[in-house]
Amino acid sequence: MNDRIGPQSALQPGLPVLGEPRPERADARRNRLKVLEAADRLFAELGVKNVSLDAIAAAAGVGKGTVFRRFGDRAGLAVALLDEREQELQAKILTGPPPLGPGAPAVERVTAFLDAYLDLLDRHVELFMDSENASDGARYRIGSYRLWHRHLAMLVEEARPELDADYTAHVILAPLAADLHNALRTEGFDLARMQSGLRAVAAAVLGPRLQAEA
Repeated sequence: MNDRIGPQSALQPGLPVLGEPRPERADARRNRLKVLEAADRLFAELGVKNVSLDAIAAAAGVGKGTVFRRFGDRAGLAVALLDEREQELQAKILTGPPPLGPGAPAVERVTAFLDAYLDLLDRHVELFMDSENASDGARYRIGSYRLWHRHLAMLVEEARPELDADYTAHVILAPLAADLHNALRTEGFDLARMQSGLRAVAAAVLGPRLQAEA
């Protein structure tokens, strides 16, 4: 996954932007999106390790060479898919409707982000595990983690300025580690139970204000 932090956003000063502009022809973009959607569907149905480039190309209606030239291999395609989905989440945070986007109280935005991220993590837990475990401490170096941390830190500072916002943001993100999520899924925890538990953690960390407004 892309580990770079892009230029500062004019919409939320201090919030970095994932990825970089990717100029491409309209037909190339259509093919890329078709491949990513096919990979998304097949990875969810069969598991990342059980899907071949041939199967993805066939499902997308493109040649295998197109997939290979654009993404290199299955690992490269998996990275691109996760990057695409995380950029979609970031766009909703920056310009989407509240409470995930701007315009809602900070505590409501925290809850909306946790729900949205947990849903993304649950769908793509294999991809997140590969990304976060690529090397020791990889989870905390990748650009997406720094982005989510900064987003939460700004919301914590707005809602509870007396708290250490940077540390509190790390605490809120800790239960969203892919290894933990995968272990909980293996033990039979469903998404609704994890969402409820994560909301309770955030409420405990941020205090009565979140409990009253979330």
